[in-house]
Amino acid sequence: MKEGLQPGITAEFTVTVTEDMLPTFEGQVVHPVMSTVSMIYYMEWAGRQVILPFLEEDEEGSGFAVDIRHVGPAVVGQTVTFKAVCREVTEKRVVCEVTADTVRNRVGVGTFTQAIFNKHEIRRRFEALQAEISAKK
Repeated sequence: MKEGLQPGITAEFTVTVTEDMLPTFEGQVVHPVMSTVSMIYYMEWAGRQVILPFLEEDEEGSGFAVDIRHVGPAVVGQTVTFKAVCREVTEKRVVCEVTADTVRNRVGVGTFTQAIFNKHEIRRRFEALQAEISAKK
């Protein structure tokens, strides 16, 4: 990691809830609010934005752990602010506190941990796994 990534570094952006963000299973909308899946996607994106400026050319980050609670609704048309605040940095992990809020209520809260690794090594591992799986077909 490049110098400078430390607790307190923040990434923040807003998203407007759309119909495609609703929880839908087998073609049926369950609730007319932002799904947990959509919320976590944007929480991860906020956490990724925290690390991107600090990754070396041969490094990459990947989701390692998500501990999230979906605590309130956000309806279609409502704006949700997603925020990630770096809380811990080690050689191989970055932990961010993540939140999702509307002007009316908190939507979600939790932590998102990213693993930092050599992207060339991880690509070799993925390719070896793919070759093994393909050989078994």
